[in-house]
Amino acid sequence: MNFRNNKIIKVAFVTLGCKLNFTESATILRQFEENGFKRVSSKEEADIYIVNTCSVTHVADKKSRQTIKKLAEKGGKVIVTGCYAQLKPDEIIKIKGVDLVLGNKDKFRLVEIAKSLFEGRNGNNIYYCNIDKEDFFHHSFSLSDRTRAFLKVQDGCDYKCAYCTVPLARGKSRNSTIESIVADAEVIANNGIKEIVLTGVNIGDFGKSTNESFIDLIKSLDKINGVERIRISSIEPNLLTDDIIKFVSESSHFVPHFHIPLQSGSDVILGLMGRRYRCELFFSRIKMIRKYMPHASVGVDVIVGFPGETEELFLETYNFIKQLDISYLHVFPFSERPNTRAFDMPNKVGHKEKEKRSKMLIDLSEEKKRLFYLSNVGRVEKVIFEGLMKMNKMYGFTSNYIKVETDYDKSQVGKIVEVSLLNINKDGNFVV
Repeated sequence: MNFRNNKIIKVAFVTLGCKLNFTESATILRQFEENGFKRVSSKEEADIYIVNTCSVTHVADKKSRQTIKKLAEKGGKVIVTGCYAQLKPDEIIKIKGVDLVLGNKDKFRLVEIAKSLFEGRNGNNIYYCNIDKEDFFHHSFSLSDRTRAFLKVQDGCDYKCAYCTVPLARGKSRNSTIESIVADAEVIANNGIKEIVLTGVNIGDFGKSTNESFIDLIKSLDKINGVERIRISSIEPNLLTDDIIKFVSESSHFVPHFHIPLQSGSDVILGLMGRRYRCELFFSRIKMIRKYMPHASVGVDVIVGFPGETEELFLETYNFIKQLDISYLHVFPFSERPNTRAFDMPNKVGHKEKEKRSKMLIDLSEEKKRLFYLSNVGRVEKVIFEGLMKMNKMYGFTSNYIKVETDYDKSQVGKIVEVSLLNINKDGNFVV
C-alpha cells in the first residue's frame, strides 16, 4: 500500500486464543495483502501491529495485555481487536502505545480503518459495537498452511453458560448458507490443501439463521473433491446426534475424531453451570461413538473448581471420566469472568485446591492417552506430515489424531503417507 513518500506499509499480526481467531486473522491478513500491504513477522519492524485477542479466562486477558505492551514498545501503530477488545475496550486504550481498539464486528473493517489511520482521517480510537445486535456472518478460512486449513462455519452462541463470556464477546449464534460455505471449501481444495478443520463457537448449532442443519452441512462438504480429510472441532454433546456419529463413521472424508466439552462429571455442577445435558447423555455419546468407530479419538474439555464444587463432587467428575472410553482431556481451572452468573456465585474453590484437582485430571489424561495409543499398536493408518522441523524430525497426525514422528523429509510435507503404528518412543509418539 503506497501512502506518503511511496512507502510500502508493513503489517504484522499476532493472534491469541482459539482456532476461530486464527481463521479470521488469516482472512483479514489476505485482505491486507490484496490491498498492497506487505506482511511481516511480529518479530520484525512493522508499520502496523495488529493483535487479535482472546478473553476466555483471566490468564488470556493477561497474555493479551502483555503482548500489546511488548508490541507497543516497537514504535509502530498498534491496533487491538478480538474478544478482549470487545469486552474491555476502555481498559485497552489506556495501554501506552495503543492507537486503535476494534470490537469483533469491526475487525473485518481493519484494512479501511488502517488506511484512515495513516492518512490522518481517523477520528476515533475505539470502534465498539453492540455485539448482541450483530447478525452478519463474516466468511473466514485459512490457506497459509500446506497441511490443513481452518474453515469458519458458525459464529456466536445462544447458550449463555454461567461461566462463559463468549456470547458477550461474539454475540448470537449465526451462520452463512451451506452453499456459500461449500464454495469456501472448494477454494481450499483448489489450493491443494488436504485437510479442513471446521471451526466456530458452537458449530453443532449451525443452521439457525438459514433454516439448515449441521448434518446437512457435513453431508454437502463430504461431496467436495480434492480434500482428503475433514475434521470436526469442538461440538456440544447435546448437538452430537446419532445421525452425525453414524454419518462420520461411513464418510469417506470426515475423520474419526471428536472433541466434546463435558466441563463436569457431576450433574449438580452441570446444573449450576447451566449446561444443556447431564452425565447420562454424555456417556451415551461416547458409547455411540465407540459402537461405530472403535478406534476414534475422543477429546474432552473439563473445568475444575467451579463454585460449589466440593471435594465429593470433584471426585464424582474424576470417577465419571475414569470410566469413559476417551483419548485425552483438556483441563481448565475455573476462571472468574465479570458479567457472568458464576462471578457472583458463593462457595468459591481456592487456587491451591484447583491446582491439585487439575493435576489429578492431567495425570488421568496422560493415562487415557497412553491406553488409546496402545490400543492402536499394529494398525495401518494414513498420516499428513507437517512442514515444521524440530531436531531433524517432522511430525504429523493420523485421521484419528495420533501423533507420529519420522526423520525430516521435505518432499513428504503435506502428503498423505501410509504408515504402520508399531513403536512408541519416550515422548509418547509413534515413530515410523
